[in-house]
Amino acid sequence: MESVKLELDFLTSMINGIAAQFGDKCEVVLHDLTQNYDSTIVAIKNGHITGRRIGDCGSNLGLEVLRGTVKDGDRYNYLTQTKEGKILRSSSVYIKNSQGETIGAVCMNLDISDFILAENTIKSITMRNNTSEVEEVFVKDVNELLDFLLQECQNEIGKPVTHMSKEEKLKAIQYLDNKGAFLIKKAGDKVCKFFDISKFTLYNYLDDVRTTQKDMLQSKL
Repeated sequence: MESVKLELDFLTSMINGIAAQFGDKCEVVLHDLTQNYDSTIVAIKNGHITGRRIGDCGSNLGLEVLRGTVKDGDRYNYLTQTKEGKILRSSSVYIKNSQGETIGAVCMNLDISDFILAENTIKSITMRNNTSEVEEVFVKDVNELLDFLLQECQNEIGKPVTHMSKEEKLKAIQYLDNKGAFLIKKAGDKVCKFFDISKFTLYNYLDDVRTTQKDMLQSKL
C-alpha cells in the first residue's frame, strides 16, 4: 500500500467491519502517519471509548515508531488505561509502503472495564494472563501528548528541572528524542520553556545525544 489517503474507502470499510464485529465497546482508529502528528486520525469508530475523533492526534507509541526508536511497532493484546480510568485491551498494526516506510496504523481498543469487575468468573474473556502492560496515553490535542512526555522525562530523571545538572538535562533530552517528541510540530518551543534553555542550547544538546547514540551503535557493530 502506497497511501492511506488513496485507500481510505477500503480502510474505512475495514475498521467499520471490525467495530461491528466487536460492538460499541471497541474503538477502531485509522491513522494517516504522513500527516502532521497533531491530526493523524482520518477515520474512527466508537470514539467515545477514548473521547477522540477525526482530526485528533496519535498516541505516544506512534511517535516512537515514526522516530525509529521502535523498529517493529506492531503490538498485540496489551493493556492500557484512559485518563478516565477505563481499562483497554489494545492492538496496534502499522501500515508500510513498498519502501518499508511507516505511513499509517490501525488501532483497536476494547474497553474491558466491565469484564475486570467480574474477572474471577470470566478471566478467559479478559485474557489478562496473556497481556503485557504498556503505557499508552490517548489525547485529543497533541500538546497534551507533549505535556505527558515532558512529565515522563522528568520522572525518568527523578528530580525537578530546576535541580537538574547539564548531564541530567542531556539525558532528559535524549529520552524525549527517543520517544519521538521532536516530531511534534513546534515541540522545540515548549521543550525550551520547560528546561529554561535557548533554542541554540537545545539544538546543541540534540546534536550531542544523537552523536553519542550513533557512536554507541557503531561500536556494537
